[in-house]
Amino acid sequence: MEDLFASLRERRTLGDGAVHLPGFTTGHDRAILGAIATLAEQAPFRRMTVPGGGVMSVALTSCGDCGWCSDERGYCYAAKDPLTGRSWPSMPNVLKGIAKDAAQQAGYDEFEPQSCLINRYETGARMGMHQDKDEGCLEAPVVSLSIGIPARFMFGGVEREQAVEVVDLYHGDAVIWGGPSRLAWHGIKPLRSAFHPLTGALRYNLTFRAIAEDTFRS
Repeated sequence: MEDLFASLRERRTLGDGAVHLPGFTTGHDRAILGAIATLAEQAPFRRMTVPGGGVMSVALTSCGDCGWCSDERGYCYAAKDPLTGRSWPSMPNVLKGIAKDAAQQAGYDEFEPQSCLINRYETGARMGMHQDKDEGCLEAPVVSLSIGIPARFMFGGVEREQAVEVVDLYHGDAVIWGGPSRLAWHGIKPLRSAFHPLTGALRYNLTFRAIAEDTFRS
């Protein structure tokens, strides 16, 4: 039924350079979840501290040449996992391939992701409105994949006061934004209680980015 539902939803333009691809990962979901499980054995999920104190409501891990990190000093990309002191796990080919395919579908043929941030959402978890602007590669798009229970994705403009569109994201959906929309504000509303046969009450979001090496925190 879920695959049928995805086929009834159409590709949607969210802005200049921003595209929603319903059900894009259909057929690869078990491989994606297997990769997440393997990565989590090497770099466990954790909730990071944010500047000013407090802890994020989502748990996260990363893979690739660097990983996204947050602490009281601010947000950054780090070459080493601060939890283990080791390099982040390499990005599995299955994940990199899907991300590149999604980018190509949105018109970004040269996308080469250096980092994949994996967020694990439980009921009530959210992500406030923000811009992805610390990567040093604003010419490259952001590729986001949704696995598991649905989420309500907020997508605005490059100015904070611009109107925000709310998009329902389901298992297997991809969203890609770049070009004039690369610095669009976006976030996730608090996750509502739901169940998916592959993930239970969880949602995973995989976000792929190209990162300039000189931005890494050692």
